[in-house]
Amino acid sequence: MDQQFSDSHVTPANEFAGESPTPVKKRRHRWVWVVVLLLFGLLFYWVIQHQQKSQAAAMGGGRRAMGGVVSVTTATAHTGDVGIYQDAIGTVTPTYTDAVTAQVTGVITAVHFREGQVVHKGDRLIDIDSRQYEAQLAQAQGALERDQNLLSQAKMDLERYQQAWAKNAIPRQQMEDQEKLVLQDQGTVKNDEGSVQYYQVQVGYCHITSSITGRVGLRLVDPGNLVTANSTTTLLVVTQVQPITVIFTLAEDSLPQVLQQTRGKKQLKVEAYDRTQQGHLATGKLTSIDNQIDTTTGTVKLRAEFDNRDGTLFPNQFVNTRLLVKTLEKQTLVPSSAIQHNGSIDFVFLIQNDKAVTRTVKVGNSDKGETAVQGLQPGDVVANSSFEKLQNGSQVTISKVKLPSASDAPESITP
Repeated sequence: MDQQFSDSHVTPANEFAGESPTPVKKRRHRWVWVVVLLLFGLLFYWVIQHQQKSQAAAMGGGRRAMGGVVSVTTATAHTGDVGIYQDAIGTVTPTYTDAVTAQVTGVITAVHFREGQVVHKGDRLIDIDSRQYEAQLAQAQGALERDQNLLSQAKMDLERYQQAWAKNAIPRQQMEDQEKLVLQDQGTVKNDEGSVQYYQVQVGYCHITSSITGRVGLRLVDPGNLVTANSTTTLLVVTQVQPITVIFTLAEDSLPQVLQQTRGKKQLKVEAYDRTQQGHLATGKLTSIDNQIDTTTGTVKLRAEFDNRDGTLFPNQFVNTRLLVKTLEKQTLVPSSAIQHNGSIDFVFLIQNDKAVTRTVKVGNSDKGETAVQGLQPGDVVANSSFEKLQNGSQVTISKVKLPSASDAPESITP
């Protein structure tokens, strides 16, 4: 009986109920996947619609005109030249700077310049007491005169000895000795002449004159001060300011196009601006390029010369420079403010039949508020204001207000 009971089949309770656990789990998993796929599809559809709306807004499709007709100011595309510039920072550097020091020892007796005065080459600047050097000069001149007379006497004796020897009145040795005495006196005279010239130079050092034409700085010494020879103390500084130069740096990658222009002996124009890059200071020319590239910065130094007649440029002044490398001729130009941007897309609103039509353009170089573009023709009229109200196909009316210039036009608004 126990064997029969153990071999009997026991039916699970869920079988009596007519249920199976495995099919239920499979149906639940299937519904979860359906919901996930549905949500993913909705999200993908929303992203696609959002991108399409953004692109339409960028080209004016998403902009709503306020009041139906939009009043705009316009600009006309025209043909002109545009320059290719290299911008850099530079320092105003005098062509010559003369730091004057004393070459003799003495007391300053006079100062002949005013602070900030423009002096010319040869103008007297400072006088040093020269009496001791003038006395030494007088001694040297006296010694020279004495030895010159001794030389003259020796030459007369030599002439007599030569005549006497010709008549066999004296031995040859006496005449030859006299010849050597003449040569000795000649050497003495030459030594005396050197001494005179030396003391003349010393006296000249006592009267300091300007070696260049330029502006004098602040006075560093006064009458009565004692100065010493070969001292490092500077008495005054003279800097040449007309003409003056600007030294600026250029990246080595930009150097080949500059060298290409200079090899053809073309004079490149350089413009100097103030620290804000708004005020134009002066216009000059490129004069020289350094002979090597600085390996630590990857730049090369260039020097430009300016006549500086109005004194706008001041030594050691910081300036921004623009080097005109090349001029592109016969370009189609529009105001830079008329060009709209959306990432890598550049476009304008072309006015046709009182409507604003978006036109994609390719932007080139800019100069003085105007930009060279491709995609427009000279004579095309483009909108130059009210961009936030325009869309593709908007009705427009031309405003009578005229912008002062392209550079004063409002900045473009990036949608």
